[in-house]
Amino acid sequence: MASELRRLRIQRGMSMQEVADRIEITAASLSRLETGRRGIRPRDLRHFLDLYEVGGPEREALLALARESQQRGWWQNYGNVLTSEYATLIGLEAEALTVRNYEQTLVPGLLQTEEYARAIIEAFRPGDTPEEVSRLVAVKMERQKRLTGGVPLELSVILGEGVTRQFVGTAEVTAEQLRLLAVRRPNVMVQVLPYGAGAHPALTGSFNIVGFPAPSHIDVVYLENMSSALYLEDAEDVRKYGSVFDYLRAAALGPNDSADLLIKAAEKFT
Repeated sequence: MASELRRLRIQRGMSMQEVADRIEITAASLSRLETGRRGIRPRDLRHFLDLYEVGGPEREALLALARESQQRGWWQNYGNVLTSEYATLIGLEAEALTVRNYEQTLVPGLLQTEEYARAIIEAFRPGDTPEEVSRLVAVKMERQKRLTGGVPLELSVILGEGVTRQFVGTAEVTAEQLRLLAVRRPNVMVQVLPYGAGAHPALTGSFNIVGFPAPSHIDVVYLENMSSALYLEDAEDVRKYGSVFDYLRAAALGPNDSADLLIKAAEKFT
């Protein structure tokens, strides 16, 4: 439902602020609706469908979908430890079909082991209590269920070679994480971009491209820094990041060679 709202808005060429003003809600409230952090009641959905001039069978199908989706996302139970940006990402992943992820120095959250995740969270959030850290670890473990559900998420990951050399937690934790990355799964592709590939367009930083099934075809780029995150949904921005990812995929080692490199890197930590 959330991705459908976003699709309809973009198809009409309307900004979030414009729609929020017309519906008489805040842009923040609209963001929560479009990312699944808040459900929408059928009676409220009708206002959006009127604005977007949606009628006929599509209107009835969307209203039926809204009636069926009157349930909270699991991540809302962790609201006390999640930033709004992180909750938005989880909401997008819940409806996504694919994720393309480039990471320079860290293993992406969807592939982290529990102990690796704990070490990362403790480093990033030193002021958190042990309970808060444990809840954030639980969130990452829950996110990973998208890789094994009824319609598993298709995940394509490109890791900078620095990931294989970055010590995280203990030597045992790092080695276990690298060995897990080397395990082949039908819906997960992991490639390593070696230092020898030279300069490339993504030297500015890591990024995610979250892709949705038809009829949406509206991908979202997720960029994260130390204090906040940014979502790009403009078609040209998404196209540019998609082209960069394709470049990196071509420059990276193949899956088999990447697995060999990861296993050898793990051996250096043991």
